[in-house]
Amino acid sequence: MPHNILLIGGHGKVAQLATPLMLARSWNVTSMIRTAEQKETIEKLGQGQPGKLSVLVNSVEDVKSEDDAKKILEMVRPDWVVWSAGAGGKGGASRTMAIDHDAAIHFTKASIHTPSIKKFLTVSYLSSRHSRPSWWSDKDWSYAQKVNYEILPTYFKAKVAADEVLTILSNDRVAEEEKRGVPEEDRFCGTSLRPGSLTDEKSGGVKMGKINSEGKVARATVAEGIVRVLETEGARGWLDMLDGEEDVGEAVRRCVKEGVDCVEGEDLEGMRERIGKL
Repeated sequence: MPHNILLIGGHGKVAQLATPLMLARSWNVTSMIRTAEQKETIEKLGQGQPGKLSVLVNSVEDVKSEDDAKKILEMVRPDWVVWSAGAGGKGGASRTMAIDHDAAIHFTKASIHTPSIKKFLTVSYLSSRHSRPSWWSDKDWSYAQKVNYEILPTYFKAKVAADEVLTILSNDRVAEEEKRGVPEEDRFCGTSLRPGSLTDEKSGGVKMGKINSEGKVARATVAEGIVRVLETEGARGWLDMLDGEEDVGEAVRRCVKEGVDCVEGEDLEGMRERIGKL
């Protein structure tokens, strides 16, 4: 049976690059977009592809609760969900929080609480973390702090909260599935894919895993990363990525094999306390 994917934020640049890659694998994609004016652009992405492309016009700004998100999931019936939506800095802090924080968390919770959904991937960013990881230098940490607290403070607040909800609730679901005897290959995979500064260069190789904080990565490479993570058994956790020399698929498989999870160094109990207050 082909996979059915709900791609939230389907009109975004990364999502538009990822859509034909998904369809080329004979996956069915429902691309959720904000306005009917965007529909023609998205429909062109499905031409000549083996997978089926559907377009759902439903603004994430209208998703005000987990129940709102659940209604969309019940309508689309995906087994995988990809969050690639974002305010993009438009509409001020309130819109950033409404989309990158509130709606993202509502979809994350609703997806993890839906047993038929087996994977949830969110596109975050490399500096989205509260604690300095052991593999970062003073320069790396200083750069991340500047991004988070001086350049993108509202975005940081929104994205790190959504990442933490995904982390804790994914861990809880996997633990519950393990307790029930669900085979490891069938357990839930929640992934935060965390690129550096985005460019419009051609797709290429990557550095992935425990890497430095500062650097660039092509949107096309991020799109490739999305599909490679989805198709790789056991890919879960936080995966940082920048432009580099390693093949994207090989990088994902290596990270899975080596158990790489860039959440390492974060305070998981602190996360649990914070999401309890949301």
